[in-house]
Amino acid sequence: MTANMTQAEKVQDNGKEKDKEKEKEQQRGIKRPITPAAIPEPLHEQIQSNFVIVIHPGSRALRIGRATDTLPVTVPHVIARRHKQSGQPRFEDDWLSREGLDKPESNEQRQNGLKMVDQAIWSKKMSNGVRRTPASTEQARAYNCQINPVVLDSSTRVRWTNTAHHPPYLVGEEAIYVNPTDCYNIHWPIRRGQLNVHSGPGGSLRAVLADLETIWGHTIQNQLDISLKDLKYYRCILLVPDICNRQHVKEVVNMLLLDMGFSAIIVHQESVCATFGSGLSSACVVDVGDQKTSVCCVEDGVSHRNSRLCLAYGGSDVTRTFYWLLQRAGFPYRDCQLSSRLDCQLLQHLKETFCHLEQDISGLQDHEFQTRFPEAPALLYQVRLGDEKLEAPMGLFYPTTFGIVGQKMTMLQYRSQGHSEDSHDEHYLLATQSKQDQSSKSAADRKAISRPGGGLDGDMSGQGGIGELSDLPRGCGSSSSVGVTKGELELGAAQGECLMGAGDVEEPLSNCSRKTAIISQFESKALGLDKAILHSIDCCASDETKRKMYSSILVVGGGLMFHGAQEFLLHRIINKMPPSFRRLVDNVEVIIRPKDMDPWLISWKGGAVLACLDTTQEIWIHQREWQRFGVRMLRERAAFVW
Repeated sequence: MTANMTQAEKVQDNGKEKDKEKEKEQQRGIKRPITPAAIPEPLHEQIQSNFVIVIHPGSRALRIGRATDTLPVTVPHVIARRHKQSGQPRFEDDWLSREGLDKPESNEQRQNGLKMVDQAIWSKKMSNGVRRTPASTEQARAYNCQINPVVLDSSTRVRWTNTAHHPPYLVGEEAIYVNPTDCYNIHWPIRRGQLNVHSGPGGSLRAVLADLETIWGHTIQNQLDISLKDLKYYRCILLVPDICNRQHVKEVVNMLLLDMGFSAIIVHQESVCATFGSGLSSACVVDVGDQKTSVCCVEDGVSHRNSRLCLAYGGSDVTRTFYWLLQRAGFPYRDCQLSSRLDCQLLQHLKETFCHLEQDISGLQDHEFQTRFPEAPALLYQVRLGDEKLEAPMGLFYPTTFGIVGQKMTMLQYRSQGHSEDSHDEHYLLATQSKQDQSSKSAADRKAISRPGGGLDGDMSGQGGIGELSDLPRGCGSSSSVGVTKGELELGAAQGECLMGAGDVEEPLSNCSRKTAIISQFESKALGLDKAILHSIDCCASDETKRKMYSSILVVGGGLMFHGAQEFLLHRIINKMPPSFRRLVDNVEVIIRPKDMDPWLISWKGGAVLACLDTTQEIWIHQREWQRFGVRMLRERAAFVW
């Protein structure tokens, strides 16, 4: 054979090699295409917004509607269920009453709070520079005690809900107007932003979820005119509080996808949706609801975890305080009772009508109101009121006025307890990170010992971040997570669990113990609304973010819809800002009605906006995925850290 092959021989050899390769591939079961196949990119399904239902459940009101609706349907979030057996005792969830009001210290605390409120009213001058003269409660009482109502109409048109056909349940207004003598239990399935699970009748998790399914299904069918069997063609966007019970959220998602039959769902936070609804990219969102108040800083669609606060008071506490102040002033409607649903509804209306946060309105003023109850004539009452109208809403800034004793009033973001279905939750990530850090530390120790002198040198800080923890006590790491990184440690501390064992702290003024002490202090006492806002902003990581938050404090929810609230809150924030940010005073802005929208609609509107965004395509959780993977889909798809 010659050293140099001809061109024809080379071509022939190449052909033989290709034939051999083809034979081998066929033996392996591989078929080579004649031409490269064009792989089409997966096309996102075009979602029609009119087939997306946005659900924003609240403690007192449910807001629900199609994403294309201008306004949602709003119904009282209450259900009346008929007794299964005759002679069964009636049960009714409280509306305005709550635990912690019947303690011996309650009245004393309420009086002390009122003194602080009156001092604050007196210290703030009116717009003309004159201090406000307190109105005399005694004069108002003397006038109101002699008032008798005037009969307007002896044949009132208000009637109890007709239960002659024995419906198994009634929802919304019909439930509120169920005659107390009828055999129905009254349930409010959400309390202070969470499922109203309790030890009484209808208080089990299963019963509460059944109430939610019934209320939502009834409203969808009767108000939105959508058949429940057609929900398989619809998707759902569920708004949840920033600080929520994850087990409850999981159960509600399960109910929506598997029991009600929605084809897909997005779970998103109320605060982030509020920024979408208001058109703001960043804001400190203050959501004053009926039963709870939440504060959170949102930046570019992300809720800052460390800035979240949930305060266990809201508009209903203001209503109850207003009733207490009315009684002090000789309220002429003397049969009013907090145990009556219709009286609670009347008091809610009186608060919304009379109360304000306008400093310039002073002195005694005469008002009138009507009572229209079933089986009673419509009555007209005269009432003379003074500072009561200002003192009640100021309870949001001085919560001791509410007289709540022995209750946890402030909640912070805690680390999740984990879920048995999700084996790769944040606890798993922390544990694996700890093992990596420990192995890095061991390797670094061996490397340092092998060096001359056997000491640790300055390069140690680059090994697994351990050097960054040199200023923290050993007690800030649990026995199973010795090598926790600084970022994780701060995350745990901000969520109320500093990863430390009892009695392990050696440096009482360390970051870890100091944060734990602050958390304990916050949870044991109620923060005023202004202090909660300042604390939330102060928890932001950078001064630039804090400046953004001060420049857009967005107030949503129906609990602060008082005349003068915007100016009053702005004044409180500016007066209590940290000295280092005083130069930003001119940039501080409180936004209550962005785009002239009602504050209680903004979060729902943001959920509707979310349905129309192309970027939400990847965060839908489909029914089949949920059936297969369960709660893991929330960690994978939720638009926030699950």
